[in-house]
Amino acid sequence: MAVSLRPNDLILGVETSCDETAAAIVRGGREVLANVVASQDELHAQFGGVVPEVASRRHSEIITAIVGEALQRAPVTWADLAGIAVTNGPGLVGSLIVGVSAAKGYALATGLPLLGVNHIEAHLFANYLQEPGGTPAASDELLPTICLIASGGHSDIVLVRELGDYQIVGWTRDDAAGEALDKAARVLGLGYPGGPAIDRAARNGDPGAVQFPRPVVSGSLDFSFSGLKTAMVRAFKEAGLEDAERDEAMIADLAASYQEAVADTLVRNTTRAAGEFGARQVMLAGGVAANSRLRAKMSAWSEDSGVPVAFPPIRLCTDNAAMVAGAGYFRACRHGWDGLDIEVFSAMSLAEHIHNPT
Repeated sequence: MAVSLRPNDLILGVETSCDETAAAIVRGGREVLANVVASQDELHAQFGGVVPEVASRRHSEIITAIVGEALQRAPVTWADLAGIAVTNGPGLVGSLIVGVSAAKGYALATGLPLLGVNHIEAHLFANYLQEPGGTPAASDELLPTICLIASGGHSDIVLVRELGDYQIVGWTRDDAAGEALDKAARVLGLGYPGGPAIDRAARNGDPGAVQFPRPVVSGSLDFSFSGLKTAMVRAFKEAGLEDAERDEAMIADLAASYQEAVADTLVRNTTRAAGEFGARQVMLAGGVAANSRLRAKMSAWSEDSGVPVAFPPIRLCTDNAAMVAGAGYFRACRHGWDGLDIEVFSAMSLAEHIHNPT
């Protein structure tokens, strides 16, 4: 049952879906008072990617301190809060369990109500958050909206008819965009996390140096990045980089050309969706929304088309708890609170997958 939350009500958000341990305090579902994120990038860099067992162990070691720091930064006490929102899927099960268990413990100890939040919807809500001294990236009045949610695990094009009413009109058939960037960075020896590493290397490269394909899934708005990843491996070998001394100029050209192909593919499908569904606004969300080339290309399209394009500050593109608190406030107002019996889910659909098979 929907609940009536006041504009000044505070929500504690908790996020542990992958390898960031995060907690935040958000007022009225919009105003960010505190947003604390502890990254595990250095911890997982030695493995070239996230190790689930390592991630969940680290979450359990620091989550209490992270929540405490968020309360201190706000600054508020438990008595000031109206509820707790926690990511309960999709994500790594072990990591999710840590966050949900902590949130349940806090709810039980304080008597605060609890709500499970879909991680993908939370990314979408990052566009509506207001940081100190700033304004929200997007308007919730420009509907329908098309939102590209691109990260290491997801590449979804979402039609937002209104907040809470979503239809996935395009999604990835195999690798997500962020995963494709991570794998390319691994091939090029650029380190982890791969997305930012590719972006940095590409600044010194020629995006037209290597002709990578722009994958098309016929008759749909879906993505497929597995072939692009294979093309990178082939180009790396053909350039003679596998057994030769490191050629930084060629590495930069490969990174720039590959990034261009990923960005072109994302922009092509997203802008096509905007046209097909009469979008009054386009939003970007997820870690890949921090990519400088994607932002530049979408901004250029916005100037040409007249359709506004919104993307959150980079710190709100990657996993954080402010977006969870924002989405939680909205979900509570619309659907009410959950009980202490909420579960975690490695896969959790934002909406029914609507796509045209080839």
